[in-house]
Amino acid sequence: MLAYRAMQCNHPHMSTAATLGVDHIGVGVSDMERSRAFWAELGFSEVAFDYQGPLSGLGALGDRDTVEARVMMLRSTTPTVFGPGGVKLVQTTDAAPPPMPDGMAWGERGVCEVCVHAQGQARVYERLVAAGHAALMEPITSPLDPYGTLCSLSYVADPDGTKIEIIEWLDLENGWPFQDGPQGVNHVAFGVADLERTRAFYKRLGFTGMVFDSDGVFEPMGPWFASGEAPRMKMSLLTNPWGAGMEPVESFPPSPDKRGAWGHLGPFDFGIGVRNLELAARGLELRSEPQTIDLGGGASWRYAYFVDPDDTPVYLSEARY
Repeated sequence: MLAYRAMQCNHPHMSTAATLGVDHIGVGVSDMERSRAFWAELGFSEVAFDYQGPLSGLGALGDRDTVEARVMMLRSTTPTVFGPGGVKLVQTTDAAPPPMPDGMAWGERGVCEVCVHAQGQARVYERLVAAGHAALMEPITSPLDPYGTLCSLSYVADPDGTKIEIIEWLDLENGWPFQDGPQGVNHVAFGVADLERTRAFYKRLGFTGMVFDSDGVFEPMGPWFASGEAPRMKMSLLTNPWGAGMEPVESFPPSPDKRGAWGHLGPFDFGIGVRNLELAARGLELRSEPQTIDLGGGASWRYAYFVDPDDTPVYLSEARY
């Protein structure tokens, strides 16, 4: 299928002002109501829309152009500057949801986690584990290069195995009058083949800030890998002033491809918010023409997937709801 090119010849550079950071992360689920209840425990109880029907323009991402699915866009009821992003739950209805890629640990090519910022993250972790949710990593605290920025983090899993990082930027939130508890999506993490290439690409899409830039082995992730040891990983947390951030990860040796099928269980894509899709698409190679979902009552959701350096499912998302 030939890719649709959006005015890229006349606009070699994208307008960073046209993008609004990571708006949300897509998570495949097997039971929508069960997952909705889980994410409500993490503060995502505001339903921006609940749509069931066809999703078109996916031919370049999978085996069929149109997928029937239920899509529920969730927002936090207590978003902050450290947690502005949402979560998009997707349950395919014309076929069983594809399984999570076999052996997916963390940082392989593809989307690997949802990161939620929370004040008092250790208490949020303890509450979720006490409620019976899977514990993946107990709370730890660590400074991060190159600025020594102090954060604390832990991991839990959703009912379908999605890895969810609960993070607290201890230095950055100092002095902010936040209440304890989760705030919203802080960033999405995804594996890449070349960190510098990815950083340069997304800088053109408005991700011009950086919280940390690290290179090393994060031993607590070891149990997630078949070998029992985490590989060396280079990663950066890139920020956009208008939305959530992103954390591209390069593994050494190079990681396997764990992108999986579109809509698979677990995190599988993410949307970058835009005010005007056509304007933001200048300079991008789109996989199809922009798609519009009629949500009723004059509301709509528009999206268009584009080609990033690693062919990760990423799209521009224009909210009119």
